[in-house]
Amino acid sequence: MSLRIRWLGRVAYRDAHACQQALLQRKGNYLLLLEHPHVFTLGLRGNESNILVDPADVGAELVHTDRGGDVTYHGPGQLVGYPVMTVPGKRGGGLADTVAYVRSVEQLLIDVLGDLGLTGCGRLADYPGVWVAPGGDNPRKIAAIGVRLNRTRSMHGFALNVNCDREWFDRIVPCGIPDKAVTTLAGEGLEVSMREVVDAVAVRAADRWGRGEVDRADVAWRHSPDDLSSFSGGRVPDGGTDGEGRRQHPSRVPFSGGRVPDGVAHNKARRQSRMVEAGLGEGLAITERKPPWLRVALRTGPEFRRLRSVLHHRDLVTVCEEAGCPNIYECWNEGTATFMINGERCTRACGFCLVDTRYPEPPDPDEPERVADAVEAMDLDYAVITAVARDDLPDGGAAGFAATVAAVRSRTPGARVEVLIPDCRGDPSALNVIFAARPDVLNHNIETVARLQRVVRPSAGYARSLAVLGRAKRAGLVTKSSIIVGMGETDEEVAQTMADLAAVGTDILTVGQYLRPTSHHLPVARWVPPERFEWYQQAGLSLGLSHVEASPLTRSSHHAQQAYSQALLSTAEVRGA
Repeated sequence: MSLRIRWLGRVAYRDAHACQQALLQRKGNYLLLLEHPHVFTLGLRGNESNILVDPADVGAELVHTDRGGDVTYHGPGQLVGYPVMTVPGKRGGGLADTVAYVRSVEQLLIDVLGDLGLTGCGRLADYPGVWVAPGGDNPRKIAAIGVRLNRTRSMHGFALNVNCDREWFDRIVPCGIPDKAVTTLAGEGLEVSMREVVDAVAVRAADRWGRGEVDRADVAWRHSPDDLSSFSGGRVPDGGTDGEGRRQHPSRVPFSGGRVPDGVAHNKARRQSRMVEAGLGEGLAITERKPPWLRVALRTGPEFRRLRSVLHHRDLVTVCEEAGCPNIYECWNEGTATFMINGERCTRACGFCLVDTRYPEPPDPDEPERVADAVEAMDLDYAVITAVARDDLPDGGAAGFAATVAAVRSRTPGARVEVLIPDCRGDPSALNVIFAARPDVLNHNIETVARLQRVVRPSAGYARSLAVLGRAKRAGLVTKSSIIVGMGETDEEVAQTMADLAAVGTDILTVGQYLRPTSHHLPVARWVPPERFEWYQQAGLSLGLSHVEASPLTRSSHHAQQAYSQALLSTAEVRGA
């Protein structure tokens, strides 16, 4: 079985842990490589007295976790590796050989350090981890190891100090060992980049755990706080007011007199820089004619006009209109629609999306009832509810989803309800509010492949999206996601992303062609022909997804009811096999 190696960049501890828990339940072998923001983690047998400061006072998080060992520090400049894989068992038994596995992790790091030019590293008797000069008078710990084995499956792993600030280790008793020093590669005089270290680990891991068969994908190698929108980064923007006295986002001040606002020009330049870093070219000109299979006929029949009247009379917003969905005529004429709640202004500015990003207005407390009234008036069997990202709200808009699901079920008990949610900044308590509403389908879109995440949706994250889907699956929900193609990804990368979605338990996947909304959005890199979507469908099913809806015009909510029914049927067939 091949080893899937993923460089995930900087990932919150809780998101990485949720990914591991999801991967642990399945058979694939993964090595997750990443950095964490500043965090102290305390193992099952840890002693809180070994934390010498209040974590909040130094800008760190404290997490009680389910690995062995005492307290450790994780932060920028430290490579964290989480092997989630099947570990060989003891001879004659079904349990993994824990000692042999820990030795394997230690030896991998010893070999990597030697490859990088730091010799003389090894084990120190009676102490876990990897040490510099273990036989000398001053042994120094350079890598911590803490694992958890669930029968034959592993999680947690190692932390290798590359060039992290060693003062952080003075704020704890590292691993509960008071009389031994901690060091880094930089502290030992070896100046290497994180990318060089990741490459070295990947080579050794492929040989040791993957038998040379490796599938590797990396997110962007540059991390910057500027990647985050003002709200996502905790900064409330000041863009003045619009003509009605409402505050607005500075980067989305409406154009006037043919002038492009400074914020928009800045965003465009920043997006261009990200495109270069991701290896993207200029793409297709926005004036280039679409191929025949992407041309949609205007069909505003009586049912379309009736639904528009129902929705507008109730002052409701649909993502069909806001995002310029090409399927709006088909879906509305068939009597289905996707409702967008929590307002119509998004606190993020993804590179592909047409939704308004001016300063958001407060949520409307009557909105859930208006949606429920529309679902009843439209006599829907299946309602899809989505929302803009609301990073300005403490719960990311989770309460709005829960209230809307409850209102729809109260008015139309027989209706199935699918929710398409933002990531709620990965907050478990906020996500649990939505999960507790028990939607029939929990949809969260990963949107693109790992390499393009920073370009396409800089305020989100590949690992976080996998974590959201993994959490939803652990909560017992049917899960769904979407990939947009034609933004510069390769087919191999699409397959990698499908594999990752399947590995965290995703049931349903939609794949569709990217259509550039305006010249201020990302360019189209290619028109993907219809036969390639057939390949995506078959590849996704072979990787373990229950249902794949793939065509040039497919969008997240396209044929949502049919996809849900097919996923249930596929799941029932698997259970009965």
